[in-house]
Amino acid sequence: MFATIYQCGNGVLKTNKAKRLELYKDPDTQVFISKFLSGEISELEPVYDLKFGYRYPTVEAIVGDFSSAEAFLNKLYEAGILERRLYDKIIYCPKCGSANISIHYCCPYCKSFDIQRSALIEHVKCGYMDIEENFKKGKKLVCPKCHEELRKLEVDYRKAGMWCACKDCGKSFDIPISAHFCRECHTDFTFEEAVIKDIYAYTLKEEAKEEAAMGWVVIAPIREFLLERGFEVESPAFLRGKSGANHMFDIAAYKEDKTRKTTVIDLATSTENAVSEQPVIALFAKIFDVSPDGAYLVTIPRVSENGKKMAELYNIQIIEAKNQKEATKALKDKLLGKSGKERQT
Repeated sequence: MFATIYQCGNGVLKTNKAKRLELYKDPDTQVFISKFLSGEISELEPVYDLKFGYRYPTVEAIVGDFSSAEAFLNKLYEAGILERRLYDKIIYCPKCGSANISIHYCCPYCKSFDIQRSALIEHVKCGYMDIEENFKKGKKLVCPKCHEELRKLEVDYRKAGMWCACKDCGKSFDIPISAHFCRECHTDFTFEEAVIKDIYAYTLKEEAKEEAAMGWVVIAPIREFLLERGFEVESPAFLRGKSGANHMFDIAAYKEDKTRKTTVIDLATSTENAVSEQPVIALFAKIFDVSPDGAYLVTIPRVSENGKKMAELYNIQIIEAKNQKEATKALKDKLLGKSGKERQT
């Protein structure tokens, strides 16, 4: 089963899976997901650019430009195809929008960023505390109060934090204040004025991996092709048989004519060298009860020899392919025939 639908009153409410099915038919989505499935990408991380901030070059190469990449990723995230983690936060200039920003640590009294930072040292024995520069005597550290040499950190002395001095106003302090400077338009701005944006790294959700392995990426373009050829398409489709039971098919396509012919399509995939005969048997059981005008089984990769024999016996058309692109093309050829017109099923 490649999607789940629920009946609600006179309408049909699609679940998130059905929404993802719509996205899986998009060629850009197919190419992007294939990079995860092939192992080319395990996690999509952004790349920093001084002009634009963070970018996703791999996505840009697929969707065509920088501005579309983020919207594309967000769409896949909201549909439940991708999951994300906070990778960084980026600061933009509120005036010109540049991401080329530097941070200035400033004096809290005069706001100058011309400050000197020093380490504070405490002599454990006598308790004297001062900046490290005042302990230095050549290459040694000597206490200015008792004149004893400090040899070993955490034994003779310890680091007691940082101390800052402003070179402009001369005042000292322990914690500076932060300010931002735009390297493009030379604007100074505060934390309150900054434009801050969350940046994410993306991975393919396990559910989406399972769906892709089950063939959603194959079903979607086939469904789109049938719609373009004027078929009425249900995916997944639930057809009632002569027994009164409902049977699910991955796709059911109807051609609006006097007889309203019905074609059903199922997909079977395998990580082994061949798909077994079981999907053939399962499809036959359904079509025996439903009696469609045509039945296709798309297999990735090939079907076993026993499966082929059974399919011929049961009048099931087999489509064998290495991947979704080959499967879609082969089914198109079967449905259209050499003349380019739909075959009568």
